[in-house]
Amino acid sequence: MERQEHVIGKSVKRVDAFEKVTGRAKYTDDLCGKEAYVAKILHATVAHGIVKSIDTKEAEKIPGVVKIVTCFDVPKIYFPTAGHPWSTDPAHQDVADRLLLTEHVRFYGDDIAAVVAENEVAAVQAVRALKVEYEELPFVLDVQKAMEEDAPQIHDTYPNNILKHTTIRNGEYEKARKEPGLTKVEGWYQTPTVQHCHIENFICYAYMEQGRIVLVSSTQIPHICRRVVGQALGIPWGKVRVIKPYIGGGFGNKQDILYEPLCAYLSTAVGGRMVKLDVSREETFVCNRVRHAIRIHIISYVRKDGTFAARKIECFSDQGAYASHGHSIGAKCMNCFPQLYPCPNIEGDSYTVFTNKSVAGAMRGYGIPQAMFAMESHMEDVAKAMGLPSYQLRFQNIMPKGFKDSFSKNVNYYDTFRECMEKGKKVFRYEEKLKEFKNQTGEIRRGVGMAVFWYNTGVWPISLETSACRMVLNQDGSVQVQVGETEIGQGADTAFAQMAAETLGIPFENVHVMTVQDTDITPFGLGAYASRQTYMAGFSIHKTATLLKEKILDAACELTRQIKENMDIVNGKIVRTTDGSILMTMEELAMEKMYSLTNNGHLTAESSLQIKNNAYSFGCTFAEVEVDIPACRAEVIDILNVHDCGKLINPALAKAQVHGGMSMGIGYGLTEHLIYDEKTGKPLNNNLLDYKLSTFLDHPGLQAEFIENYEPTSAYGTKALGEPPTCSIAPAIRNAVLNATNVAVNEIPLTPHILFKRFKEEGLI
Repeated sequence: MERQEHVIGKSVKRVDAFEKVTGRAKYTDDLCGKEAYVAKILHATVAHGIVKSIDTKEAEKIPGVVKIVTCFDVPKIYFPTAGHPWSTDPAHQDVADRLLLTEHVRFYGDDIAAVVAENEVAAVQAVRALKVEYEELPFVLDVQKAMEEDAPQIHDTYPNNILKHTTIRNGEYEKARKEPGLTKVEGWYQTPTVQHCHIENFICYAYMEQGRIVLVSSTQIPHICRRVVGQALGIPWGKVRVIKPYIGGGFGNKQDILYEPLCAYLSTAVGGRMVKLDVSREETFVCNRVRHAIRIHIISYVRKDGTFAARKIECFSDQGAYASHGHSIGAKCMNCFPQLYPCPNIEGDSYTVFTNKSVAGAMRGYGIPQAMFAMESHMEDVAKAMGLPSYQLRFQNIMPKGFKDSFSKNVNYYDTFRECMEKGKKVFRYEEKLKEFKNQTGEIRRGVGMAVFWYNTGVWPISLETSACRMVLNQDGSVQVQVGETEIGQGADTAFAQMAAETLGIPFENVHVMTVQDTDITPFGLGAYASRQTYMAGFSIHKTATLLKEKILDAACELTRQIKENMDIVNGKIVRTTDGSILMTMEELAMEKMYSLTNNGHLTAESSLQIKNNAYSFGCTFAEVEVDIPACRAEVIDILNVHDCGKLINPALAKAQVHGGMSMGIGYGLTEHLIYDEKTGKPLNNNLLDYKLSTFLDHPGLQAEFIENYEPTSAYGTKALGEPPTCSIAPAIRNAVLNATNVAVNEIPLTPHILFKRFKEEGLI
């Protein structure tokens, strides 16, 4: 009998590889018609203030200018921008604090007017010709200073600029910390504002067709985008159609609704003509979204044996000027604290605070890179204070097998953390390197460090998790697959095709995943975020493939007179299982079924599922650095990530995800930081020359290893991998620098400026 070729677990070639390598893949700008008008935005040049007037006279004289819209012209409809599922419960809806254009400027770069012109030159000239009169107001850039009583008030409805404050109170912290014989270890840790720096800047275009708005956008969340555009314009959501083509990366920036509502509005303002709004790299840095800079304070009370008696954490999350994803990042940052190293007596406070800086939103890791930098740096500090090996301290305190979180109901089904640590220690030769680099005194020193990470898969039970899939059998026996989850460069379409092929029993090359989502056609899905897609889409793909397979076998039963129980689909052929004989091919079945004059039928299946599960992803990083003390420079020499992301659907894609995340983490730890002028609030390095983005020339070979513990809550045994690889890189590098120099640096990135300050304080230079 012919055996089914297994597709899951194989490094098959990406389904979009040829199109992307040859440049044939059509991105938003490739699809936009040449007849499109060009829109450009006028951004505020004060950090906080009120727009008193905008003089448009000179701009209107410029040839080619079609329309100028100011903050005084747009409807005063407040809308949310976060790419979260909508909730019918008002208490669980995102904060609606944005307008298409605003009179109240809250950060340097806020949107106050827009120009629509026949070409880019005219649009740019017109924006420059607009004259703005401001009433300037005091501004604040520091997250804790913004909470002070006399700080400038950024939003009237949020006293002390606190968007939200949540707490953790487990056990009896105050009583437990007074236990005799405890050592108190305390530290403040600071992470920077950084930007996603995806290859394709945000871009969209809009036009009207049959009384509806059609919007083509480089978005991670087409169905959510449709809803927010409808809300922002005050029109029924069904009057908006969103199309998502190929995307050149997003990393969470495009999990926010950026300029889609404004672009749609501008199209309506010029009679429904096509309007393109393309954002420059400088605008992307400042006017899209950034990662939250979070300041974290941790106190641990430790027994002599290295166990924790009591622990406390405070998180101060810099939200920037508008709510965007709001407190969800700050809350997640705090909430992993009692899970990573469980302790019976914990206090936690997390504050998300408005400042007059660029708006912070979703970015790869969603609060966990910040949390892991603080928590894993602190673990190293605890080990140093207690005179214990940091590996041993982690090993004895980390989340055990069988741990169950009371809120998410997540269960740690395996001793994954320790498995990852043990494998990483062996592969990296961690113990040997510790001995080799001990007691160095020269100007050039080597050191090794490690850090672990904790991560959830998806957003249940905080928000809705749902997935839908549609499959259609083609005449040649191949199958079309449509899902609402989006390919944004990470290889999701390939994983979807592998899962569908495996369940249906057909060759991988006979599955055609529709990479373009269209809200008029594509089943409802929530998009790319929270490392959810392979896990969540897997449920609907499995169910839909099972339904379609049943229909195919029913048709085969009619055509072959065999009973369905004796048939299966193997490598795209209808096979009798009792003797292994091939009854017919899928192509023969599809043609006969579709064109039969007596029993015609179109074989298709569709399903939608709400998923009420989540899953833990775990792993760790080992890093080796070389520190040039006089130059105040740290360089990564060797680095390894070990992950348990469940069953690997495609090992090559999994490694690619890890390598990309590691590169991003190296930049986060060593070079990247969006800097603001303290006197004006103006961003100073919002370009790729001055921002110092990490590239492949800035790091060594990247090692990725896996522990494949099959996730029992998953349709295919898989779980989160997209975001985890970036979470533990920065603290591992920081801890390696500590090991090399005996100097703890509690602020990233570890630039020469920051290292110089700490080395001088510690007497190294």
